[in-house]
Amino acid sequence: MSTDPGLRRLALRTLLAAFPGSTAPQWAVDLVREGLAGYTLFGFNIIESSQVIAVTAALREARPDVLVAIDEEGGDVTRLAHATGSPYPGNAALGAVGDPALTQKVYAAIGYELAAQGVNLNLAPTVDVNTADENPIIGTRSFGADPEQVAAHAAAAVTGLQEAGIAACAKHFPGHGATVADSHLELPTVDASPEVLRARDLPPFAAVVAAGTKAIMTAHIRVPELTGDGPATFSRTVLTGLLREELGFGGAIVTDALEMKGAALAAGGTARAAVPALAAGADLLCIGADVDAALVEETAAEIANAIAAGRLPVARVEDAAARVADLAAWTSRSAPREVPTTDLGYAAARRAVQVEGSVDGLAAPLVVQIIASSTIAEGPVPWGLGPHINGTEQLRVVAGEANAAELLARAGDRPIVVVGRHAHRVPAARALIEELAARHPVTVVEMGWPSHWRPAGARAFVTTYGASLANGRAAAEVLGLA
Repeated sequence: MSTDPGLRRLALRTLLAAFPGSTAPQWAVDLVREGLAGYTLFGFNIIESSQVIAVTAALREARPDVLVAIDEEGGDVTRLAHATGSPYPGNAALGAVGDPALTQKVYAAIGYELAAQGVNLNLAPTVDVNTADENPIIGTRSFGADPEQVAAHAAAAVTGLQEAGIAACAKHFPGHGATVADSHLELPTVDASPEVLRARDLPPFAAVVAAGTKAIMTAHIRVPELTGDGPATFSRTVLTGLLREELGFGGAIVTDALEMKGAALAAGGTARAAVPALAAGADLLCIGADVDAALVEETAAEIANAIAAGRLPVARVEDAAARVADLAAWTSRSAPREVPTTDLGYAAARRAVQVEGSVDGLAAPLVVQIIASSTIAEGPVPWGLGPHINGTEQLRVVAGEANAAELLARAGDRPIVVVGRHAHRVPAARALIEELAARHPVTVVEMGWPSHWRPAGARAFVTTYGASLANGRAAAEVLGLA
């Protein structure tokens, strides 16, 4: 079936695509002129500030109201600072501080930085209530495990971003915090009743709606009592019934990336996921990161052909495109411009650090960083104490390959500082730390989501609630090593 040009243009108005490289290719600029809603920038698009400004300017020259989105959460998920780590703490650290006014200031600073580089839609904040300690994808991206606490910080984050002129997109509706699987890789199931969701997961979303968030992102999670066998992204009960009608949200509903397995596998491919998402009530479809012109055209064709065949009401797509246009119009308003203060981020991270035990007498220790993998959402961003301590020996080890006796011999009379990230989840890491602590003065620095595990014999346990550049500097200062 050939694609009707008018329907193709309508479909393009609902799509948030991506492109490779550090400049916008001609096809990407052409699609903006033809009506494409916009693009998401990823770490592979970003080298430095002036280059990002050139990219966003090129897109805006093609059409002034183009949406330029990014996942800039601060903390462990950063795109602007993917080469160094974010100068801001993430949500877990801000939640640990417990000061919503500080959260608002941090997100305003992030917003001003985005605005200065031509970005106008931040796919943040994450407002999931992280009730599963072993959650592999949310964790430190969450403000905490208490719905009221998360709600207060979620509203503050939205307010901060939007006072800087950046549209906020709170995520992941109806709540990804109780999962123990990653929706990038599979379709997680949250086996909870609507009543449990309303009490546990929905308060932060109600709070961001009340705060005026311009967008909310869907979750590729299955909630059997609401979504059946499919993801929330494809559920009219969730998007239209729960979010639109019950919570009264009138802004743009944005999908999580359709290339993620939680959506693509359920639909039979990335492009095919577009139609059920629109039918459910989504407005702006985030295709994903691995996108080229052919995939954009395939996705637009799926939408246009579904309309032509009567499988997708044209009025639903027109409504989606209108909401996206309203979002773009809001971002086109003139907004105040301020220079963000990175010291704000470091000071906030310092307030989050919690110390159990004593960190006295740590002059010139041996620092052992246990290598940890990153999630797809985070990407391979540097972390640890490395850039903040000078003249102190540091080793990076794989827990399962490290020899405690060799590390002890290398330390000699020096104390050992072990730096980990979700160390409690890795049996070999726990065993290594416990063996070292049983035989030597050891301080543990945990830079992931906190757990109840504490190694017997450790002289101190330091929790940073995140692994950003700011968190690393804060930990180094607390240890007296900076």
